[in-house]
Amino acid sequence: MKFAKVVFTLAGIYGLLILPLGYFTEAQLGRDFPPAVTHPEYYYAFLGVGMAWQLAFLLIGRDPARYRVFMLPGLVEKFGAPLAVAVLYAQGRLAKPLFLLWSLDWIWFGLFLASYLLVGRDQGRSR
Repeated sequence: MKFAKVVFTLAGIYGLLILPLGYFTEAQLGRDFPPAVTHPEYYYAFLGVGMAWQLAFLLIGRDPARYRVFMLPGLVEKFGAPLAVAVLYAQGRLAKPLFLLWSLDWIWFGLFLASYLLVGRDQGRSR
């Protein structure tokens, strides 16, 4: 249980430190990795949804057994995003630095999966 608490709490803190930077770097992102963002509503909506998930990760970290079911959409989020990025990179539609940055989510996916399995094992033992 402690492992899951640490993983989800760190994930939430990490996300809350990293994601808000996006609100100040849209123009720089367009300069460094053209073209510029052409649909800012998608860009900023992503940031808002991402911030909400960081809060969910912090909540899961407070009581992993109680919120274990919410780890499943967290797993989808940590699998779907880097998978999409990998496909974009393979198609030549994404710069290598962005691919590498997004690849960190594979690590989070592994930690989330381990947490999910360990909490399930711990719950089975307590019955």
